Amino acid sequence: MRIIQIIDSLEAGGAEKMAVNYANVLCEEIEFSGLIATRGQGVLVNSLNKNVDYLYLNKKSKFDLKAIWNLKKYCSKNKVEIIQAHSSSFFLGCLIKIVLPKIKLIWHDHNGGVVPKREDQIYIKIFSIFFNGIISVNQELKTWALKTLYCKKIIYLSNFSVQAVLEKKETELKGISGKRILCLANLRIQKNHLMLVNMALKLKNSNPDWTFHFVGKDFQDDYSQELKTLIHKNNLHDVVFLYDSRQDIENIISQSDICVFSSISEGLPVSLLEFGNQKKAVLSTKVGEIQYIIQDDFNGFLSNVDDVNDFYAKLIVLIENPILRQNLGKNLFQTISENHSKIAVIKNYLIWTSKL
Repeated sequence: MRIIQIIDSLEAGGAEKMAVNYANVLCEEIEFSGLIATRGQGVLVNSLNKNVDYLYLNKKSKFDLKAIWNLKKYCSKNKVEIIQAHSSSFFLGCLIKIVLPKIKLIWHDHNGGVVPKREDQIYIKIFSIFFNGIISVNQELKTWALKTLYCKKIIYLSNFSVQAVLEKKETELKGISGKRILCLANLRIQKNHLMLVNMALKLKNSNPDWTFHFVGKDFQDDYSQELKTLIHKNNLHDVVFLYDSRQDIENIISQSDICVFSSISEGLPVSLLEFGNQKKAVLSTKVGEIQYIIQDDFNGFLSNVDDVNDFYAKLIVLIENPILRQNLGKNLFQTISENHSKIAVIKNYLIWTSKL
């Protein structure tokens, strides 16, 4: 098979990581594996396997004729059989399918929001007539697609993580070793970093040596400014540290002691799998697929989204019990190994794509 991934950018987000993961794994399994970044590049470009064929389109607008033409030429030259379009990139995939109708188009839906409130539902439904197949990253998305879209060849495939390609250890987390709390998420409102800043304010009094580390894309928007203002207002510069996007994620995780998700909504964050692979203790709000992977008090801790007091209490339990952290991390590693390995996912993926 000859398959390419299409993604808007290679910033360090969940959908972007999965596009890279599929490209990297498939280059060892099929005849040709490529990845196309349409609008922007980013730190993940350095995570691509050297055997993945990479193209940056530098697409300026939705109907950028030069970019569309260049992608058409690329597909023809490399005899591409399947386009796997991630998230909003399905529109470009549809345009290519119109001019190259023999190509099969897969839409990979990474939506992490509340499905019934999708603002793009009508838009997706119209263009789903061009889809040959749909990959949903959780069961809720699969159910939604079956009920809503025209394409009915839908499969649920879990996200998976892979070892980074020649990762350079560039980032050294601030704070005291052994007392670091990591939030690995882009600075978006649904990630709810503000709650963690308020946690940091309380923790500064009870456990002043512990620090929070926010690693993820800073979009320099109103939410980012609100977050920084809250940190400054409460004099938390020595407690909460912002790092923006970073490439050496495995290195960063290895320096952390507790990993947290404070999200209001989620799909299945790749970072959860990365935490599990390094046997880290995880505390998360009960959202998305996280609540089906983490079993409270067995391989991590869960708390309801609106229960700030419970979240804080469980954070204190983790801080005060290093042996508990170790045991939770070991159990999470076992869970990830058994249910979310790349071997099982790619096997099912290849069987499914061969029948499209």
